Amino acid sequence: MAQIKVVVVDDSALVRSLLTEIINRQPDMRCIGAASDPLVAREMIRELNPDVITLDVEMPRMDGLEFLSRLMRLRPMPVVMVSTLTEQGAEITLRALEMGAVDYVAKPRIGISSGLQELATDIVDKIRVAAGAHVKRLGPAPAATPAAAAGAPGLSVSEPPRAPLPRLSTEKIICIGASTGGTEAIREVLVPLPADSPAIVITQHMPPGFTTSFAARLNSLCRINVEEARDGQRILPGHAYIAPGGHHLRIDRSGSNYVAVVEDTEPVNRHRPSVEVLFKSAARVLGPNALGIMLTGMGADGALAMREMKDAGSYNYVQDEASCVVFGMPRMAIQAGAAHEVLPLTQIAPALLNRLAANPALVRHRI
Repeated sequence: MAQIKVVVVDDSALVRSLLTEIINRQPDMRCIGAASDPLVAREMIRELNPDVITLDVEMPRMDGLEFLSRLMRLRPMPVVMVSTLTEQGAEITLRALEMGAVDYVAKPRIGISSGLQELATDIVDKIRVAAGAHVKRLGPAPAATPAAAAGAPGLSVSEPPRAPLPRLSTEKIICIGASTGGTEAIREVLVPLPADSPAIVITQHMPPGFTTSFAARLNSLCRINVEEARDGQRILPGHAYIAPGGHHLRIDRSGSNYVAVVEDTEPVNRHRPSVEVLFKSAARVLGPNALGIMLTGMGADGALAMREMKDAGSYNYVQDEASCVVFGMPRMAIQAGAAHEVLPLTQIAPALLNRLAANPALVRHRI
């Protein structure tokens, strides 16, 4: 098997050295170059033709986002961002994922040397996934529409007005699981949804500190209200709740209401938050009141639990291979027999809305 060729781009000589050492310890990959800034990296990419780039966000002469934007327009290739565990670092990383970066690694705040060594397994796993990811060329930024300027994100001028969904249910809940590539996939699903959508509960693999920015970004784009889940809060229609980084999120019942349970228990399938935890709770607590969605991501987290959801009466959508950044989690869900429909990403929200509109019983209060 050919080795994965990696170029490291970071202005810190220590980080370059550590990442080079971590990569070269792996039998299936090799660091073929380490650049101190994007201008040096540009020449390395031309000469060495790497399979994957690790890219720091903050660098001299040209910041990482500007370099990434140019790269994804002119010569798209898999990029793993190396970010800082700060609010600003999280916001910049989300912008990088929007531009087409496959994934990111969060630098520790202190103890760079020991911290990166502890993250070694995560780093090389993400490089491996990036090497096989579907990368798309970044197009020009879309012009803002009058509707968006008027505060209706996702609604284009040509989009016809939609009749309100039948009377909302506090019973039906949409459950979404995602990992690598999921931040943009989740946005694609949520933005078209109307303000009267059933409640949505989301687990996206993310570290602490990043989900706050992720929820705020989605909230600024969507008609529904998007927020980090809080332990014990009631799950309401017209709202989306995201599992906080470093915590599991599950659904429970309190009297006649559904509530969010946020807990700091052991990782499941190496993840915290884990899609498995959310989907298992949906199968147990929601049964036929659940709608499941599995989006892009590496591994198999949540696949078997999604089959449990189906067996309990949930109707499930799975993203197809062509539109996934990484087809791992959707593939495993399909193999587990968990899917009712396998759809391109852009068709999941319309299919969901059509199902709700065509089946008023799905969104009416139970009597």
